[in-house]
Amino acid sequence: MDFASLVGIISGLVLIISAILIGGNADIFINVPGMMIVVGGTMAATLLTVQFRDVMNAFKGAYIVFTQDKTNPSEMIDTMIKLSKISHRHGLLKLGEVKTDSAVLHRACMLLCEAASEQVIRNTLQNEIDSLMARHFSVQDVFRKMAAYAPAFGMLGTLIGLIQMLSELDNPESIGPAMAVALLTTFYGSLLATMVFLPIAGKLKARTLLEVTNLEIIREGSISILTNDHYAHVYEQLSSYLPERARKPIVNKKPPVMQGVKK
Repeated sequence: MDFASLVGIISGLVLIISAILIGGNADIFINVPGMMIVVGGTMAATLLTVQFRDVMNAFKGAYIVFTQDKTNPSEMIDTMIKLSKISHRHGLLKLGEVKTDSAVLHRACMLLCEAASEQVIRNTLQNEIDSLMARHFSVQDVFRKMAAYAPAFGMLGTLIGLIQMLSELDNPESIGPAMAVALLTTFYGSLLATMVFLPIAGKLKARTLLEVTNLEIIREGSISILTNDHYAHVYEQLSSYLPERARKPIVNKKPPVMQGVKK
């Protein structure tokens, strides 16, 4: 799992559980009907809003984001420099033999191997970027909707509990416990929204921005390779995608001085 995600989940749960245990009995925070209202209502409203397939894709996407290794832009730039060196030494046809796990990078290599025009490469890879952003936005939108529905159903559960409580005002001793149970659904809704759904949506957005950056590096690097730029020029063009402190300019080795030849 991503280290930041692991730290966030553990620290958040530990702080909340610790606050509950320090404050008193933890059993009073367990209310099965309240959980049914919040969780069931949130899922039902989400399924009414989007298709079931989109909900399943959202959970699959969240699982992949939290468990799959990410490719940093610096690593992608190094990959494009390696492809540039292969192209210079063996020609564009050699790029067709490159093995990679990235479907977009493989497609870019095939376009270069086929000597596609710059406009074709730019349009094709831009379409890949646009489609990726659209797919990821739909996944993020599912969790943003769930984050909006969960507190609303929590409030709905609180209203149900208050109605039940007010119907038994003739028994003053039951008002306190009944009020606590009524407020639990609001607690469940707020907890799910702020601790689960919104953080997942934020993590998905951050991963989307990272993947878009990597695809833009592939696009611009492929165009530079097509125009037969030197690998040092390729790096200088792609280094703008990196923060200033992460940029490492390539220093070309000085050619050896030939005997009998004046500078």
